[in-house]
Order: sequence, then C-alpha cells, then structure tokens
Amino acid sequence: MIAFEEFMAVDIRAGTVIAANPFPEARKPAIKLRVDFGEDIGVKKSSAQITDHYTPEQLIGRTVMAVVNFPPRQIGPFMSEVLVLGFPDNDGAIVLAAPDHSVPDGARLA
Repeated sequence: MIAFEEFMAVDIRAGTVIAANPFPEARKPAIKLRVDFGEDIGVKKSSAQITDHYTPEQLIGRTVMAVVNFPPRQIGPFMSEVLVLGFPDNDGAIVLAAPDHSVPDGARLA
C-alpha cells in the first residue's frame, strides 16, 4: 500500500487537446498530442498509444487527464512531457480517462 501523501505527489490534471498528429516514427502506433493545461502549466506534448479507438481528428477539443509532474521522456524523435491516462479495454486497446462533466483546463484531480 502507499501512503496518501505519496498519491498526492502524483499531479493529475485535466487539459484540452489542441493538436493531434500521427506519429509514424513510433515503434508502436501512436498519436502526438499537444494538450492545453491552462495558464499555470501551459501547453504540453505527449505521445499516446491510442490509435485503436481514436484518430487525430477525433481528439481535437477533447478533455483528457494526464500526469504532469513526471520528467520528460524521449520517444524516438519526440519529447513527451506528460503521461496521458487511459484504461485498457478487453482487447488491451487504451480508452482515454476523462471527466464526465466540463472542468477547467488545469483542474487537479481531487
């Protein structure tokens, strides 16, 4: 088990996808995202293996949840700055996690 303080150290925020592009250079099929987390955090980049359920066009304007305080990670030629969150479906394809009502960009998971 982890302590509550350890959980609170993980900074999970809501943001709006403002750009989404194919990422053909990735080893596994992925989409490059730019997500707006509001004034305090700004726009961050992420690579997400979500191509089974989403196209880049479907993602524009969508609210996603992401861990924003992990160190950046190099994914091939792309620097991923946040970890977009999702759950595997019965086939292992990722379904994005998102609030079911509108929240402001940068809202922290509470």
